[in-house]
Amino acid sequence: MLQSAAQTYQTNQVTTATPSELTLMLYNGAIKFIKQAKSSLEDRNYAKTHEFCLKVQNILYELMSSLKKEYPISLEFDRMYEYMLRRTVEANIRKDIEILNEVEDLFVQFRDTWKEAMTLAKSQG
Repeated sequence: MLQSAAQTYQTNQVTTATPSELTLMLYNGAIKFIKQAKSSLEDRNYAKTHEFCLKVQNILYELMSSLKKEYPISLEFDRMYEYMLRRTVEANIRKDIEILNEVEDLFVQFRDTWKEAMTLAKSQG
């Protein structure tokens, strides 16, 4: 029952979120899955590491597909997401925690900057 309530809450959170809130959720999800991948890697549970890396890759694909290509900044975001995707795949293949740390750091920077931009937009709106 508790699991069902949690899933309902999460579904409601996603369906009522603004596009900027959804992006923030994706960043937070990617960070969570990278942490889980690193933990699985430390436990030598390579199947779980692979599973969590795939979740990060799927988030990156979603972020890339949501970019509005008519804005020049989107090209820069796309390049960074593509780089992070390549590095995540490489970390998964090599089972390299340092690469996962690098990708996590990039996601944290994106998330923190995004949160700051959201706050600024709210204060100006």
